[in-house]
Amino acid sequence: MELIKKIKQSEAQAQEIIEQAKVEAAKQAEKDRDNRLAAMTEAEQQRKKATDSAIAAAQSQGRAEVEQLKTQAEDQRRQLRDKTANKMATGAKKVMDYLRG
Repeated sequence: MELIKKIKQSEAQAQEIIEQAKVEAAKQAEKDRDNRLAAMTEAEQQRKKATDSAIAAAQSQGRAEVEQLKTQAEDQRRQLRDKTANKMATGAKKVMDYLRG
């Protein structure tokens, strides 16, 4: 009788240990899920920050290039006006001389 009682107690203890192990495994699994979720969230935030930074840098560079192109275009227009100003004045003088002449 005593032996049967000890066997039943051992079985009950073993079952209790198994249940505790299941609970601990479930807790650990939940903790691991939470850690993965936190890591994924952090990675997403880092990705967004890197993307935003790259976009801001590209916009800044684009604005700088636009300003440079505007300056170049204005310089070219000014040079063209300077080149044609003398020709227009000379042409106008020739027309006036012809009309007077």
